[in-house]
Parts: sequence; structure tokens; C-alpha cells
Amino acid sequence: MLTHIVADVVLCVGGETCDLSTYLAPEEGRLSRSTIWSEVFCAMKRLRVMDGQSGRVGVLAWNSFIVCSGSRDGSIINHDVRSRDHNVATLRGHTQEVCGLKWSTDGKHLASGGNDNMVNVWSAANGAPHTTTTPLHAFNQHQAAVRALAWCPWQPHTLATGGGTADRCIKFWNVNNGQLINSVDTKSQVCGLLFSKNYKELISAHGYINNQLTIWKYPSMTRQVDLLGHTGRVLQIAMSPDGSTVMSAGADETLRLWNCFTPDPLLTKKEKSATREKPSLLKQSIR
Repeated sequence: MLTHIVADVVLCVGGETCDLSTYLAPEEGRLSRSTIWSEVFCAMKRLRVMDGQSGRVGVLAWNSFIVCSGSRDGSIINHDVRSRDHNVATLRGHTQEVCGLKWSTDGKHLASGGNDNMVNVWSAANGAPHTTTTPLHAFNQHQAAVRALAWCPWQPHTLATGGGTADRCIKFWNVNNGQLINSVDTKSQVCGLLFSKNYKELISAHGYINNQLTIWKYPSMTRQVDLLGHTGRVLQIAMSPDGSTVMSAGADETLRLWNCFTPDPLLTKKEKSATREKPSLLKQSIR
């Protein structure tokens, strides 16, 4: 995706579940606003400016035509990008900056993490792609800021959250009943979390001391391997569309690609063979 700098600092760029021809960035000179840009043959065109927050916008999360923005003022706004009157709902569940936002894989829940050590889970409003204004759950068990959030792709009701330096824990929650499933002390600041699409594994990104990425077996949370190389804390991680590669961005000003979840070729071959061998209903005769 093309990156276009519209201010001295671009705090966040969102495009995970939206049309790949669009993304968001803060408006020039107004870091408390979000701006939609369109890429048509590499020509930049501003489509919409969406404001309403008094602090910087540091995190974004897409769900269909709704984009949620989390601000330093503690608010979350649900923006309908199709409408000039874009503010669908304003959520006020945090007392400090919102530093993590993530929609569940089935689009039924939005998780938010804040510098107030809180994790809030918001329900979608009557099946709509935006949320209600009252949190379904509010979790306060972390002892530091929560910016690492990940939803399990094969268990959409399972949420993983990671705490900062004073906490260092990865916690797993069942959002159906609000119960804590498990908590693991990683011995290091948790900066990012991703579930694998190809294996029942989880990758976490860390800061002090080792600035590593760690792959865990799920749900046992057995440490598989530490991926070393960054000399500063890992700020962000992202996964390739096929789920095989993870990219990490560090405070050491480097981007690193990790080929850590390559699908098993034998398993892939078996799945393709099973798909081919499945008889077609159109070819079956009626007797």
C-alpha cells in the first residue's frame, strides 16, 4: 500500500479490512482528525476529513464501511466513511489514551486497550458494523497500558491482550461470558500480538530486555522460539495475507520479515486433493 505523508508525523495508517485503494492518515496540521485518501493509478485524492476528537488519533480499526478511531482524549469514534455526517457513535470507556483497537474476526465485537490499563469489549449494534456506546465487558486485571490485542481466528469469542512494562502478561478472555481463560507472564513488555492463520500458534512482540518476537503454542502457551534481531523495542507487527510471513517494525528504525508460519506443503496438498475428490451435486444422477 502506498504511503503518503500529509503531516510531520503519520500516527497510524489503516487498511487491514477496507478496500485496498483507500487508507487513513491524520489531516495536515490537525493530528486529531482522520482523513480518507484514495489511490487511483497512484494519484492521491482526499475523499473525506473526519474530526470530533480533541487529542491525537493514534489507532484505527476497520469493519466494513465503519472505521473506528482511538484518541489521546480517551474517546473512540465510529465513523461511517460513506457519509458526510460520519459520526455514528462516540464511545467513552477509557480515562486515558486509547492505544489499541481490534475488531473480532466475525465482526461482532470491538476490543479497545488504553493507557489506563483497561480493556473494553464493545458489541456490534444489532448486527450493524458499528458498536453500542456501552461496553459489554470492562477488564481491569492488567497492571500497565494495553496496546496489544488479537482475536483468535478459529475461536472468534477468544481475545488475547498484552500488557506493558509493569505488567508483561498475555491474558486470554472469553468474551461470551467475560471470564479470564489464562494469564502468562512473558517476562517482557508486550507490544503486539497476532494469531497464526495456518497453525494453532500465537506470535508476540516485545520490548526490554531482548526486543524479540516469540512464537507460542496455543492454548498450552509453550514457548516455541524467540526471534532475535531488533535492537530497540518492537513497535508494530503485521501478517501477510496468506498468513506465512510476519513483518515487524522496531524502534531501531528497521523493518524485518520473518517467514515463520509457512503452510505445511503435505497438509496443503491433502486439503487440495480432498477438495478435488468431493463429488459435485450437479454431476450426481437421481435414481
